[in-house]
Amino acid sequence: MSNEGERDSTGVQSVDRALSVLKLLARHGELGVSEIAAELGVHRSTAFRLVATLENHDLVHQNDERGRYRLGVGVLRLAGATTARLDVVQEGRRIGTRLAAEIGETVNIAILDRRQALYVDQMAGTSALQAHNWTGRRIALHATSNGKVLLAHAPDERFEEVVAEPLPRFTDHTITDPALLREELDGVLRQGYATAVDELEVGLTAVAAPIRGADGTVAASLSVSGPTFRLPADRLATVAAQAVTAATEISSRLGWYGSL
Repeated sequence: MSNEGERDSTGVQSVDRALSVLKLLARHGELGVSEIAAELGVHRSTAFRLVATLENHDLVHQNDERGRYRLGVGVLRLAGATTARLDVVQEGRRIGTRLAAEIGETVNIAILDRRQALYVDQMAGTSALQAHNWTGRRIALHATSNGKVLLAHAPDERFEEVVAEPLPRFTDHTITDPALLREELDGVLRQGYATAVDELEVGLTAVAAPIRGADGTVAASLSVSGPTFRLPADRLATVAAQAVTAATEISSRLGWYGSL
């Protein structure tokens, strides 16, 4: 037990020192290993192991000519991910609110969070008097329109992770067969939007479209959801077109100028 506690303590100390290295580089711009060691009060070999680990994760970069270290592109990726999430909510709120008012149903914005869809914002339409509050909830990818959009545009490895374990069945309409889910996702890519009819809850229908970041990758998805009787099959195509238009408008505000 004591050995385990000592290992945990050592691990926490290493994390603390690694974060201190990042802060030092942010403050000084560039530092050599000896300078980092002096600032941290550790042996030079310890400082070297810290920067080598950070370099493996692209969090620091060594200047080949001078042998000094500076912050790497990995830091920008982490900061960009946080900024992108905030931007999606900020830019999507006005457009999503307008869409909810036009259709009269609930509009949600979701992002991919490991093997689930994380709902980051919700706008209620005039007809959604008692809508579920999805904000902050993580929902299964295979049983929701938002989840299907996010999974369809995710790397193949993410799909394999999702189907590695049996897919939970929420209703008789939930797709739980990996092969059928793959076919469904291929259809999402072809048509540019996803639907989920009675798949998460009986009586709940949703349609979703992708929101792209400045680099064209899918950063989030926007969905319109409501009671199945208010979103029948003959209305879904129209609602889907409205969702795609809104998602494309948000994408353009995030700096993407392509076409779906």
